[in-house]
Amino acid sequence: MTKLTFGAHPYLLGFEQLERLVERTAKSGGEGYPPYNIEAVSDQAYRITLAVAGFREEDLAITVEDKQLVIRGRQADDIGERVFLHRGIAARAFQRSFVLADGVEVAGASMEHGLLNIDLRRHVAESVVQTIRIGKGGEK
Repeated sequence: MTKLTFGAHPYLLGFEQLERLVERTAKSGGEGYPPYNIEAVSDQAYRITLAVAGFREEDLAITVEDKQLVIRGRQADDIGERVFLHRGIAARAFQRSFVLADGVEVAGASMEHGLLNIDLRRHVAESVVQTIRIGKGGEK
């Protein structure tokens, strides 16, 4: 029996990239830090909230790379300035990625009470009907 992949289905033309996005998403979902929520704010808007307690705005970077939202955090290690009797809160770096669908873009980001909020919005494409002329023989 031949395995038919999503991108190779004969009725789905040009969706090979979608299959690659699904594979990339499956590979990046292993780490649980930092915890996050995704909520639908409206029919065309979403908000991703990450718990980034201890991080400052300058410790965080938000980029969109090839339809992938990437949030990185790296804290400056100030061990030399402080003496810890117990250190249970680690200053660890993280990278969290989310694949964005076509038409979804980052509307903005804000930070409040140790929570990083990233607002996303979806642009709805207008429905287009196109009539294709049928030529004769070698015409195009």
